[in-house]
Amino acid sequence: MTYDERLQNVSVLGAAGKMGSGILLLTAVEMADRALLPENKGKTFVLNAIDVSDEGLAGLMNYLRVQVRKIAEKKTVWLRKMYADRDDLIENFDIIDEYIFDVMNIVRPTTAMGAAYGSTLVFEAVNENRALKVKLLSQIKQNNTKDVWFFTNTSSVPIHLIDEEAGLEGKVIGFHFYNPPAVQRLVELIRTDNTKDEVVEFAYEYAKNLKKVVVPSNDFAGFIGNGHFMRDGLHGIKEAEALAKEKNIPLYKAIYMINKVTQEYLIRPMGIFQLMDYVGIDVMKFILDVMNPFVKDEDLHSDLLDKMLEQGVKGGQYSSGAQKDGFLKYKGGKPVAVWDIHKQEYVDIDSFKDECDEMLGDLPDSAVAWKSTLRMKNKDEVFTRFFNDLKAMSTLGSQIAVNYGKRSKAIGEKLVSDKVAHSVDDVNTVMLTGFFHAYGPINNYFD
Repeated sequence: MTYDERLQNVSVLGAAGKMGSGILLLTAVEMADRALLPENKGKTFVLNAIDVSDEGLAGLMNYLRVQVRKIAEKKTVWLRKMYADRDDLIENFDIIDEYIFDVMNIVRPTTAMGAAYGSTLVFEAVNENRALKVKLLSQIKQNNTKDVWFFTNTSSVPIHLIDEEAGLEGKVIGFHFYNPPAVQRLVELIRTDNTKDEVVEFAYEYAKNLKKVVVPSNDFAGFIGNGHFMRDGLHGIKEAEALAKEKNIPLYKAIYMINKVTQEYLIRPMGIFQLMDYVGIDVMKFILDVMNPFVKDEDLHSDLLDKMLEQGVKGGQYSSGAQKDGFLKYKGGKPVAVWDIHKQEYVDIDSFKDECDEMLGDLPDSAVAWKSTLRMKNKDEVFTRFFNDLKAMSTLGSQIAVNYGKRSKAIGEKLVSDKVAHSVDDVNTVMLTGFFHAYGPINNYFD
């Protein structure tokens, strides 16, 4: 079966979700583009958008229409060539509207799982729940009449367990998009010892056509991205708890301080607690619970995460993409308060910011903001100077930052030594591309 034939009937499970909708958009556009090629004229391409929510599917179709228009507007020159035989399509807006129609015509929204029984490729983007994934994929495998392949978007569940428990016979691969899939360039590719070579080859071709950066990961729970982030987050929590105890300050002040250090001192796009809020405190705990049974030499658990969830504080995002309140409260996308687990209320940052900033101390004059580094050509020189200055200081903030950087490096190195990642470069690429870090965690800055 050729690449195009494999794409003629595809299903996405969890299509109306945050990840599923992005996967569906990318796949719908790829399928529509293949359908426009001369060799595929007259062939039918079908993309089943499967979800449990009719309301969610209605919202999905509106999302697709808006996003496809944006995509079409960026490639009108190519589209004009593809529609060259259509005398009725003269103006660019005619061509754009026709392309939107063609893409939308491929997508079939449905709540019926049976729609996947005729698919040759199934993307699974349901909740990070091993039992649910196995149940759905097993059901499709047992009822499917085709040679179906499965791409699971799991970010933590070992792929070989899904393969074995669902009876997929090596026709499954971990294809972990980063959020949001339509924007994020990174994909973690996870094969098992049983994964068919032809499945891997197709995965690479599909990723290449989507212009994704592919990093292979070995089949260990959490893989590279969550393997680093989960441990990095747990370290942030432990640092905040230790700081609160050492300085005899409320935990919410320590959370603010660690968040500030991890963002401003470590030159990251957001602080570690803000990142945990972005992912979702509930999601983070769920992933840690998935990973923990497979780890022998550490305990991937936090009582603070349990406490936050008991108090109903979950973080995450609204369907609009706006940030929900978690460890931090947000206004206009910016943190304005921190959750106090004892009083169970948010405390305005302005009420204690000056006190905490004074405790941390000033940044060196060589400090740079993350955003200013995006197009910087001499990053290594700038970072070397800044971190050398930071290591020479004795302020609380500099000490926390240097220790945090060393811990982040150790986490990355352990992923390589444990053979989760194939190389140092793979770890750094995941954190640079998937988490938008300004530099990889495995570096010489904190030596």
